[in-house]
Amino acid sequence: MRTLGSTGLPVTPVGLGLAAVGRPAYITLGRGEDLGTERSVDDMRRRCHELLDAADDAGVRYVDAARSYGLAEEFLAEWLRLRGLERGDLTVGSKWGYTYTGDWRMDAEVQEVKDHSLATLQRQYGSSRGLLGDHLRLYQIHSATLESGVLEDTAVLRELARLREAGLVIGLTTSGPRQRETVERALEVEVDGANPFASVQATWNLLEPSVGPALAEASRRGWGVIVKEAVANGRLTPHGPGAEQRVLHRVADRHGTSVDAVAIAAVLANPWVDVALSGAVNPRQLRGNLAAEGLELDADDLAELAQLAMPPERYWAERGKLPWV
Repeated sequence: MRTLGSTGLPVTPVGLGLAAVGRPAYITLGRGEDLGTERSVDDMRRRCHELLDAADDAGVRYVDAARSYGLAEEFLAEWLRLRGLERGDLTVGSKWGYTYTGDWRMDAEVQEVKDHSLATLQRQYGSSRGLLGDHLRLYQIHSATLESGVLEDTAVLRELARLREAGLVIGLTTSGPRQRETVERALEVEVDGANPFASVQATWNLLEPSVGPALAEASRRGWGVIVKEAVANGRLTPHGPGAEQRVLHRVADRHGTSVDAVAIAAVLANPWVDVALSGAVNPRQLRGNLAAEGLELDADDLAELAQLAMPPERYWAERGKLPWV
């Protein structure tokens, strides 16, 4: 156990993200093989609950959801009730800013729509709180960017400050090639004399490490740091491209482990990381991801893995071409 920065929220080095098990379609290589074709609401609820059971039994103490993850918050709320967990047994985070529009269809033209307005914040927070109750401990802007203007919106920032004063930890998540600039801007936000944020969740992986310096500074200032997409939407798993696999397999073979464990261990090797999220869709994958907690990569391993890094513009352009499957 550890705390999420100076927030006081208890977490574990590997947390569980529900992005891939709250809705039928998601952006992940190999999803058809890992998840199968049975994706009705009842099927996905069962899968989500099985995964949450496995995570809880393994000692995972941070779970991450969002309003746009289909029925993820609903599935999680049902599971918390069935499991009989108290508020302090598990730290739950969720996010606002995207609306799920996929309507449980694999072929929906648009799966989610971003809107960082005050009205969306108020509406989605009400929904999240209504489902998760006091279990909700961390509430984050979903994919804040410089372009969305959310970090300049005084009305939104004041509402977030109000929620913070009411006892909720407030954070933001980032995406895109300007993550580093976005985090740097968020660190300087001030509304009525204070910064409402106390945590950041960003994409950092072996292919896209550009946000690292900003996350290190956030950690130095006491913010909690959560890393998402540690396996790059499946690219750093056995489903990924051959060139990346060769490097990962060399390191994995030296340690007698899996490539996904290596990718997540590389995230955890950064001293400023509090939590690396697992995006597993079944207990087997989760167990493989959790092996990263006991894997210590040495300097030679990390130097070899660093060769996989690419310019952020290229990474995000390639990610943008991945299909929802």
